[in-house]
Amino acid sequence: MRMLTGNLAPSIGTVKICGIDMIENPKEAKALIGYLPEMRPIYKELTVDEFLTIAARLHKVPSKQIKKAVDVAKQKCGLSHMSKRLIENLSNGYQQRVAIAQAIIHNPLVVILDEPTVGLDPIQIREIRSLIREIGQKHSVILSTHILPEVEMVCDRVQIIDKGNLVFHGSIDELKQHRQGNKLLVGFSKAPPLSALKDVEGVTKVEKVEAGMYRIHFKSKQSPSEAIVKLSVKNRWSLYQIAPDQTSLEDVFVQLTEKKQKN
Repeated sequence: MRMLTGNLAPSIGTVKICGIDMIENPKEAKALIGYLPEMRPIYKELTVDEFLTIAARLHKVPSKQIKKAVDVAKQKCGLSHMSKRLIENLSNGYQQRVAIAQAIIHNPLVVILDEPTVGLDPIQIREIRSLIREIGQKHSVILSTHILPEVEMVCDRVQIIDKGNLVFHGSIDELKQHRQGNKLLVGFSKAPPLSALKDVEGVTKVEKVEAGMYRIHFKSKQSPSEAIVKLSVKNRWSLYQIAPDQTSLEDVFVQLTEKKQKN
C-alpha cells in the first residue's frame, strides 16, 4: 500500500497510477490518488468542515471550488448534519467517515483504503461497507483487509498475497468457485452403506462427518445430487439434507498459501 501511494520506493518493478509512473512523475501520480491509511489522518480538535477544508487545500482543490468539494464529500459520506461538530465528539464510525471523506475530497480517480473497518462495531462496519460500495460506483477502489468475508461483500476482483507472493488473482466469482469446490454435504435419517454412495456415478470420495451425515466429493461438472435423491427414495434412506459444502474463505486462503509453499 505504501508503494502504491508513493510513500515507499519499490525495490524492484514499477508502480503506475492510470499510466503515470510513480517514480518518474510522483506529483502527477499522487494527485490521482485518495488515501486512507490504517491509522486515520484526522485532527480531532477541528470541526468536520474545518478539517475537510484543510484537506481540500492540501489536495490543491481550487479556492473557488473548496466549499462545493467539501459539501459533496460530506454528502457522499453521510456527514452533512455533522458539519459543525468537533471530530473528537463523533462516534468511531463517523470519525471513519470523515477519514474517508478526506480521501475523496479532490475527486481522485483511485481511492486506496487500508483496513477501513478495523475497530468498528457491527453496525458501523455495515455502514462503511455500504459507503465503500457506493464510492466504487464512480471511483476505482483498492481495498486492503484481513477480514476475508469483507472481500466477498465489497470487492469485484481479488488478490491474495502471502509473504510478498501473489497466490491468487481473479474475479470474486472465481474466488467463490474455490469456496464451492466439488463437494456435497448429505444427511440421511437411515444411514446408507458407504459403498452405495461410492458407487454413484461421478463420486470420487465419501467421508462420514457424523451419524447419518456425509461429505461427498465428485468430479468437476458431474454433480451426483439427482442420483443420490433417487437412490434415497428407492432405498428409503430418508434424505433430509443435500447441499453444496462450501469451504470458508479462511480455508481457501490457507489452501492457496500452502499450495504456493509446496510449489
